[in-house]
Amino acid sequence: MYAVIKTGGKQYKVAAGEKIKVEQIAADVGQEITIDQVLAVGNGADLTVGTPLVAGASVKATVVSHGKHDKVRIFKMRRRKHYQRHGGHRQTYTELQISAVSA
Repeated sequence: MYAVIKTGGKQYKVAAGEKIKVEQIAADVGQEITIDQVLAVGNGADLTVGTPLVAGASVKATVVSHGKHDKVRIFKMRRRKHYQRHGGHRQTYTELQISAVSA
C-alpha cells in the first residue's frame, strides 16, 4: 500500500518502511507524527484519489533526524562591468521513517 502525501509545499509518494527527506518539521527526534494531508492512496491496481484530500486517510511516521542538504552555490556576474557576487544556501530537512499507511 502506498500514499501520496503533501508536506512543506511538495508531494511525496511513500510506502511503509521507506525513509524520506522532507522540508523541516518542528518535531523532536524519535517523535511519531501523523500526516493527514493524503492526496491519493493506492493498493495494487486500486487507486483512491481525493478531492483534494482522501477522507480518513493518514500516514504515520517517526522523525529520524534533522540536517542540512549540500550547499547550492550561487554566482552572479555581469560581463565587462566588474560585477561578481558569490553566495550559497543550505536547505534544512527532516528525515522521516514511514511506519504505516492507513486509508
